[in-house]
Amino acid sequence: MNQWWQWQGSSPELAKSFAVIGVGRFGSAVCKELVRAGAEVLAIDASQRAIDELRLIDPAIEARVVDCTDEEALRASGVLDVGTVVVAISEPIEASITATLIAKDGQGSRVMQVISRATSDLHEKMLRRVGADKVVFPSKMQGTRLGMELVRPNLLERLRLDDRNSIEEIKVPQKFVGRSLRDLNLRKNYNVSVLAAGPENRLTVNPPASYVLNDGELLVVMGASESLEALPSV
Repeated sequence: MNQWWQWQGSSPELAKSFAVIGVGRFGSAVCKELVRAGAEVLAIDASQRAIDELRLIDPAIEARVVDCTDEEALRASGVLDVGTVVVAISEPIEASITATLIAKDGQGSRVMQVISRATSDLHEKMLRRVGADKVVFPSKMQGTRLGMELVRPNLLERLRLDDRNSIEEIKVPQKFVGRSLRDLNLRKNYNVSVLAAGPENRLTVNPPASYVLNDGELLVVMGASESLEALPSV
């Protein structure tokens, strides 16, 4: 039984486990953001040098040298035992496509979603055809942002005000549904300010304390990064 498998527990724990295939600048940024958020991360790369550099940046990341086009090697490393796999390699294209296919359809795979990096529209089309649940372009979404979205799935938009503070648009967490802003008292309990709330395209700016949040609505909140990250993510 490999070490990564020992990290896994119930299905909820599986959903919070991640593997990143390819640890160049994009993949490394994803890894660092996931680890910063307290997630368990398994990093894979065919290059020993890339793995060594990642370990120098953050020794907390479990990193292994593995050929991502070898299904047995990926299985043995534990990649197929995590909830989300990020295929961060872009070239050669065949390698990213093969890794995506193995993660999605490898025998005994427990992977719930695969997010793959593409370099062109054709590459994106091919990744989707082999099962990628989401395809990203580094020019459109940097690794740090992707890592943030993985650990905070209700985050929609983020406007950074300075090194410490941001404004975020989030989906109303299930924990908040049916409760009024007065009852939640987000300023006291989470140290964030509510700027707007309501259905998409019909937000109420500076909503009254009596406003009751409904399922599917949005919240626009402002505060320090650590306070915003403490809000429920689902």
